[in-house]
Amino acid sequence: DIVRGKDPFYGNTHESTQREKLEKNLKDIFEKIHSDVTSGNKGKTLQKRYEGDTDGNYYKLREDWWDANRATIWEAITCNAGGGNRYFRQTACAGTRTNDKCRCQKKDNKPNTDPPTYFDYVPQFLR
Repeated sequence: DIVRGKDPFYGNTHESTQREKLEKNLKDIFEKIHSDVTSGNKGKTLQKRYEGDTDGNYYKLREDWWDANRATIWEAITCNAGGGNRYFRQTACAGTRTNDKCRCQKKDNKPNTDPPTYFDYVPQFLR
């Protein structure tokens, strides 16, 4: 899982090189975020939260970032998925077909923008 910094698929050497490059970029990005959110007086609470997260991977920060942004990311990934896309389950709503991009219609007819949580654990290379 790219957000957590783990990928069970090792693939060929070109992909490994690209993955290492991506991981380095993610570490750099999360290092900047970490230093930004833990600096100054406002960052004292977060300093305590992330005090053990100093191995360079920032796993706690990555998890918090994913928790804060996952709904927006899944909406962006799935909002234009076509009808012929087999990435989505065909049934999920009490045995009925999912016609709304893998989201069951809410009873109040408001859009269901919750991320389909079972995608969180689909290995990255299968997405």
